[in-house]
Amino acid sequence: MALTGVAGLAACGGGSHGGVGVGGVGTGGGGKPTVIDRRVKVSATPEVSLQVRDWQPPGSTGPVIVLLAGLGGNARYFDSLAPALAARSRVLAISRRGYGLSDKPMPVKTATQYYEVDTLVADLKAVLDALGVQRAVLGGHSIAGNELTRFAGLYPERTQGLIYLDTTFDYTLDGDSGGETVPDNRLLHEPKPTLDDGRSLQTAIAFFQRNSKNWWPALEANLRDAIDIRGDGSVRLNTPDEVETAVDTAGHSFSPDYKAVRAPSLVVTALPSGRRDMFPWLELPLDAKTQKDADDYLRIFRRVSITNSNQLVAALDTPNRLTLDNASHGDFIMEREAEVLRAIQFMTWA
Repeated sequence: MALTGVAGLAACGGGSHGGVGVGGVGTGGGGKPTVIDRRVKVSATPEVSLQVRDWQPPGSTGPVIVLLAGLGGNARYFDSLAPALAARSRVLAISRRGYGLSDKPMPVKTATQYYEVDTLVADLKAVLDALGVQRAVLGGHSIAGNELTRFAGLYPERTQGLIYLDTTFDYTLDGDSGGETVPDNRLLHEPKPTLDDGRSLQTAIAFFQRNSKNWWPALEANLRDAIDIRGDGSVRLNTPDEVETAVDTAGHSFSPDYKAVRAPSLVVTALPSGRRDMFPWLELPLDAKTQKDADDYLRIFRRVSITNSNQLVAALDTPNRLTLDNASHGDFIMEREAEVLRAIQFMTWA
């Protein structure tokens, strides 16, 4: 598979596992949180264990917070936000099955086998059970919103709160484009990697740097856990194409039931305002057509995002929302971390 499909990673993760503290982020001294990398078994048939990063403050005063990455992302995506939250709370960042250092069973009987939303929710419950967490605030980026909503509906007694991090109201519905047609300009399409981009870890990192608004240590950690380095030094995604398709297809076939949600919720929306928020790969100067197409695409996308955010807030019946202008879906929790952190800490959880 080489680096094929790598452009589809949500955020782009190295890390040790087995219950050892990781240096550089604090190991309990000086009042800093300790992070423990774990593998938690969630299924026997097939056998599946998940990568879990467990941030533990020296004295917890807040609720346990559980973080789930978007499509293609893994636990390392939260390497910046998680320790910031862990100043007050125990924080668990989980790589769902199929991604990062978690196991990746291949679908056989159906295109989405082992990756349906209910299976992912069962995995989440199994992690909480194994770690003795009775109630938690769940935070999810992008497509992880499905797992938040479904878990909260099935297990209201275990859901202390929900944090929707730029998620979509319903992935089975088309967005509100206002009747406009989205420009189809190949220069606006996210670049796909070439064979040269997968020649080494450094060329893969360089590819992502070119195609990201900003490049953060958490994004690089996420990338490192998302690839395998082969004997010749070349790299490839460690998520098989069939698994990526299974998660994507299952997620876009799931219509959430917000009526079943009772927990207090926070909706965070990232609104792109400029071309770098939306198309960081575009090289200036642009020709007149591409400039117009980019501006039109951005305007339509903002309309879709605002309508989607309003639908989500209404469905959750929540007054708690944070809208971030000049923000990118891929890295807003890093670039605007202080604002996201304040919004989460301002919440009064059930």
